[in-house]
Amino acid sequence: MDYDKLLNIAVELGCRLMSSGAEIYRVEESARRFLQAYGLRSPEVFAIPNCVIVSITTPEGHPITRMRRIASHGTDIELLEQCNALCRRLCFDTPPVEEAQAMLSALTRTPKYAPWKVLMGYGMAPAFFSPLFGGSISDSVSALIGGLAVGACLLYGGRLIGYNHFFRTTICSAVAALASLLLVHMGLGQNIDTVTISVLMVLVPGVALTNSMREIMASDIISGLIRAADSILTGAAIAIGTAVGLFISQMF
Repeated sequence: MDYDKLLNIAVELGCRLMSSGAEIYRVEESARRFLQAYGLRSPEVFAIPNCVIVSITTPEGHPITRMRRIASHGTDIELLEQCNALCRRLCFDTPPVEEAQAMLSALTRTPKYAPWKVLMGYGMAPAFFSPLFGGSISDSVSALIGGLAVGACLLYGGRLIGYNHFFRTTICSAVAALASLLLVHMGLGQNIDTVTISVLMVLVPGVALTNSMREIMASDIISGLIRAADSILTGAAIAIGTAVGLFISQMF
């Protein structure tokens, strides 16, 4: 058996799980179960949000280690489910290594929904948040339009505002604040605070913060602190962007 290829599959599977938003325990357990299914005893797997390290010892006693750095993060439930299903299938069927590699390569991060449907989701979410914050129907309509503006920045503004998460969140928060103020001043909305906070809810890192608390409670302290720090930075970006948007609005 080609243990180098087997190790590469385990590392690639872990990286795909991590980049799609999986928890640390899921990444480590999936890679470990995959290697054990192919007859390797006691494989060592260590993962943090930016890196996956897998080490095995061949039956001949030769240790092999692979490390992969993960550049991008996000939440892709569809890809996460595909990776989980593939891991279960590989552990149950244990196909040849070449076939397993082909099955893993077939997993692609293809959009499940058309861009206009995703954009409508960015608009509908703030519209439904507005009543929860005591907003009126006009506030919901304003929040919907502001959510569309933020969604357009996230989907189509990458080349203009960059792909840096902190900077992009700051710009989108400023757009949310400016759009909310403009819509209220035009008479379409009634409460600036309600419209603004409703639009900003689409930028709040709820999944990342929840995962960080879960990992800290599960003794994955390093991973939990990294995710918590990222969530705090995202919150700071939202606050800075909103303040910038309010400051710009006061200049006119």
